[in-house]
Amino acid sequence: MFKQLFDPTTWTYTYLIADDTTKEAAFIDPVNTHLELYLDLLKQNGLKLIYSFETHVHADHITASGLLRQHTGAKTCVSQFGGAQLVDVEIRDGDTFMLGDEQIKAISTAGHTPGCTSFLWRDRLFTGDSLLIGGCGRTDFQGGDSGALYDAITQRLFTLPDDTLVYPGHDYQQRWISNIMQERTTNPRLANKTREQFVEIMNNLNLPKPRLIDQAVPANRYCGLDEEERTKAVLLRDNESAVFCMMQSSMTGQDLVSSAKQNITEINADMARKLLAEGNITLIDTREESEFSAGCIDNAILLPRGVIEFKIGALSELTDKTKAVLIYCRTGGRSALAAQTLQILGYTNVLSLAGGFEGWNK
Repeated sequence: MFKQLFDPTTWTYTYLIADDTTKEAAFIDPVNTHLELYLDLLKQNGLKLIYSFETHVHADHITASGLLRQHTGAKTCVSQFGGAQLVDVEIRDGDTFMLGDEQIKAISTAGHTPGCTSFLWRDRLFTGDSLLIGGCGRTDFQGGDSGALYDAITQRLFTLPDDTLVYPGHDYQQRWISNIMQERTTNPRLANKTREQFVEIMNNLNLPKPRLIDQAVPANRYCGLDEEERTKAVLLRDNESAVFCMMQSSMTGQDLVSSAKQNITEINADMARKLLAEGNITLIDTREESEFSAGCIDNAILLPRGVIEFKIGALSELTDKTKAVLIYCRTGGRSALAAQTLQILGYTNVLSLAGGFEGWNK
């Protein structure tokens, strides 16, 4: 199931995707003034909203993502570089999301803002404000970067099959759909333009400030919620965390490890060696000091599992929460728990070494 919806006040397109069998659904770029319409659509079609995706933190309308979460329990999903708070999923490039058998893939298309993300479903590409019909998003505010936008469009979007359908986040001339070939060959800002020419065009647009930017951006950094709604969301999140802790207290150690491994990314020793050789990754040993002294992986930083929450702030290597972190222990159990802890603390690229130090040595 697929629907393209339109908000005439802000010229915004919203998209509904659903799996016919499981009835699992997702919205892309919902607008807060259409909340009742969205809820009616879900009810009429017997759909369960699983995700609410944002292509970026918008400056021209206020999102309905936070309100949809309150009404349906759907997870709000925004780029890890979007600067949004109270989100459930911080999207990384290449992440895939399933609605039954339907797969939606995230493609980083930074440039209009650092956190811009496009979504690919089947042969349909939802480009937000990155690629528009006969145009593209502006780059003169919110950390925009014309060169980055050119690279994202030409290297990531224009390399998709020619007949990939393009569904933009907006259109101001009542056009609804395009495709990759049309934009690559006729888009006046991009067709046959060098990177330098594109940057020159973007630097001389001289567009007025978006009418709702002063209201929209602050609200969208909190998933479209006002101050009272934000407080409710924080309390709900804290209550859910408390319930989770109570559940954990009744679980065995092996149960906790198994549960943690469902929510983290594990890699084998070969992949770990490759990433360490490439550099730009922090290696953490979560064993005890006696184990560490008896042997460790080169350049590992000792941070025992039992004190990780208390000592993590003192490590300069971990000040950047977007930098890759690889964690290991003896066999992979403690590192799985530590990886989950780092994710809860806001680290967005955490890996655990499957098999631990023993697996590494083998």
